[in-house]
Amino acid sequence: MLDVVFGQASDPGKVRKNNEDAMGSFIPSSRHQARSHGYLFVVADGVGGLDLGEVASSTAVSVLIEEFEKAQGGAMLISLLPRLVQHANAAVHDRTLAPEFRGKKMATTAVACALRHDQAIVSHVGDSRCYLVRKGIARQITQDHTWVNEQRKMGVISASDVATSDSRHVLIRSLGPEMFVSPDTTAVTVQPGDVLVLCSDGLHDEMPGTAIAEIVSQNKPIDEVAQELVARAVEIDGNDNTTAQVVRIRSVEQVGMYRGRPYSLHS
Repeated sequence: MLDVVFGQASDPGKVRKNNEDAMGSFIPSSRHQARSHGYLFVVADGVGGLDLGEVASSTAVSVLIEEFEKAQGGAMLISLLPRLVQHANAAVHDRTLAPEFRGKKMATTAVACALRHDQAIVSHVGDSRCYLVRKGIARQITQDHTWVNEQRKMGVISASDVATSDSRHVLIRSLGPEMFVSPDTTAVTVQPGDVLVLCSDGLHDEMPGTAIAEIVSQNKPIDEVAQELVARAVEIDGNDNTTAQVVRIRSVEQVGMYRGRPYSLHS
């Protein structure tokens, strides 16, 4: 049986009064629901500007969580999750058409991780990230949808240039500005002892993967781990809202596929 514990923390940082980051989760209420739906974790980082960053991020998170809960049991997560991200995009885009927001632009990043059996499906838009920490080593699952990261992939600039570039926060993809958006989606097989970290750029801008791995690999209550991650990032800089969700995998249920349907592999 898949069993996870999670902790989360968010801090507006030292500069901004309001927190434009949002986070949410769907936790199954029964063993049956854990098998039919699984778990969902989401972090969104509203793009700065008035209160609309908050509106965009909270809209994206609530739509993802609600739609995940309503989804048909046993739906293939690899196709479900990007579809839900698209729904969230449409919802944020629609908010810009509401009379009170007419003419104002709003946008948000989003990273969502759905877990079922022994699979983690990660779908994202923007530069909020998901890391998988296994045996003390962090692997970045997502690739930032930023202008500088595209330049790096084309070999125009180096990885060290990315970290110091003034335009490292210029997004080439986000939820809200366009009617359609194309999320990137990745499937990962998880093992007991793995830790997944979803975070906004307020965290990963200040801390390399090695520092994130070190903190989340501690044998401490998961809430304390999440709070320590965020507190450390804010201490280092604190010029941005900072959010982290930390999900520790305690046990998994290995499954095989037969005619597109999962079945248990009991050892």
